Amino acid sequence: MEESIKIKVAIAGRTYPLYVANATEEEGTRKAAEKINNLISKFEQNYAVSDKQDVLAMCALQFASKLEVTSINENENIQTAETKLNQLHQLLDAYLN
Repeated sequence: MEESIKIKVAIAGRTYPLYVANATEEEGTRKAAEKINNLISKFEQNYAVSDKQDVLAMCALQFASKLEVTSINENENIQTAETKLNQLHQLLDAYLN
């Protein structure tokens, strides 16, 4: 049985102790924290933000919206593929009958 790995990540100047399952999850967590910190810096430079909570909310919104857009695009791609497969199936049926 694999033991959890205890790590610490810093986000917006605060350190958070976390447990992760393995080295891959550790790498992903550290990269995510780095992206969050980079985005925080960008927001602080480009907007008059007076509170870290506002910046963190903006970060959360940006990451969540990217996930939603990706999900929407994947669903559209699946629907397009299904439509094309149905058309191909109809053509094959017409040819074979």
